[in-house]
Amino acid sequence: MTTTLAYVGDAVEAAGFRLAGARVYTPAPGAEAAALAQARAAARVVLLSPQIASALPRAELEAALAALQPLTAIVPCDGGEATAVDPSERVQAQLGLER
Repeated sequence: MTTTLAYVGDAVEAAGFRLAGARVYTPAPGAEAAALAQARAAARVVLLSPQIASALPRAELEAALAALQPLTAIVPCDGGEATAVDPSERVQAQLGLER
């Protein structure tokens, strides 16, 4: 791993991450899994947009989020709302807790 931070998402958001020094990946539809694999091989921390996370196969996403290295997380949506694939939201819903 040579890069500290990688971002996988759309080109507009990726521009901001690129300015901050991150290596960015903006996959075409259907290439999200390959972009995630590239980012995980190249960085210590990988951030995913909610759109990319929702396009990934569920098992692959959960494996990436559970892995200790590289640390992988989903960037919150605008307004700080949890995404449909946010594990904490899913757990809170299963436990009947309000957010």
